[in-house]
Amino acid sequence: MVRLSAIDMLISLFCTYLIGPLASLLPERWRKSLPMDSSVHWGHAAIVSGFLESIAAVVGICYWYMHVMNQVVGGAINLEVNGKIEIGLTEHQISGAGLLAFFLYPLTWALFYFFFEGAVRLCGAAFVESVIGTLPLWLLEHIVRMVKNREEAKMGEVRRANVKSFLGSVRESLATARLKDIPDELQYAVNAADETLDIRASRKKEDWVVPKIVRVDEVYYRLEDTSLEKGIRPFQYRLRRIQAGVPARNIILYKRGEALVRE
Repeated sequence: MVRLSAIDMLISLFCTYLIGPLASLLPERWRKSLPMDSSVHWGHAAIVSGFLESIAAVVGICYWYMHVMNQVVGGAINLEVNGKIEIGLTEHQISGAGLLAFFLYPLTWALFYFFFEGAVRLCGAAFVESVIGTLPLWLLEHIVRMVKNREEAKMGEVRRANVKSFLGSVRESLATARLKDIPDELQYAVNAADETLDIRASRKKEDWVVPKIVRVDEVYYRLEDTSLEKGIRPFQYRLRRIQAGVPARNIILYKRGEALVRE
C-alpha cells in the first residue's frame, strides 16, 4: 500500500507540475475530458502556468523591444551616414521614434496581454482557487461548441421531420386500412372571383404536392392544400382554377371518370 501511494504521489506530481501547467491553459470542458484530470491538482498547476506565462511575456517584451530599437536606431544611423537625412537626429529623437514604433506593433500589445493574463490566472488560482484557461483557446472552444450545437440542432430537426413523416404514414395507413376503394367525390365552388374544386378520395394520391398543377379533364387547377380528415374519403385536396395553358413541368393529369360530382 505504501508503494502504491508513493507511485500515485509521483504520478500526481508529474501531472501537476509538468503536464498540468500546459493543460491548465485549456477551457474547463476540455480539461475535464483529459484522462489525467483526476491526477492533477489544477489549482497548483494554474499557479505555475500563470507565473510562467507572465515571465515568458516579460522576456518576450524585452527581446522584442531590443529588436525594434536596434532596427530603428540602425536604420536612422544608416540614413544619416548615407546623407538621406540632412538634419541630424538627436539620441532622444531616435529613442522616441523607436518607442513609438514599438507600441505600434500588434505583437507588443499581444505580449502585454499575455503578461496581464498570466497575472490574472496566477492570482485567480492562488487566492480564489479559480482555474482560468487562456482567452484564445476559450474563444476557440466557444466557436466549436456553437458550430456543434447548430449541427446537433439541424440533426434534431431532421430526426423530428423523419418521426413526423413516419407517424403521418402510420396515421394514413390506419385511416385507410378498413376503407373500401370507392370513386372520388368532387365538389365545385364558383364565385365572382374564382373557382375552387375540392376532391375527396378514399386513397392517397401520390405526387399530389402543393403547389403542383393538376389538369382535370381539360381544365387547369393549382393544388393549394391537402389534409387528412375522417370519413369514408379521408384524403382531401383543394384546387383553385387557373388559366389554361399555364406552362409547368410534371402536370398531373386527372380524369373525372366515375367520380361523384357535386355542384
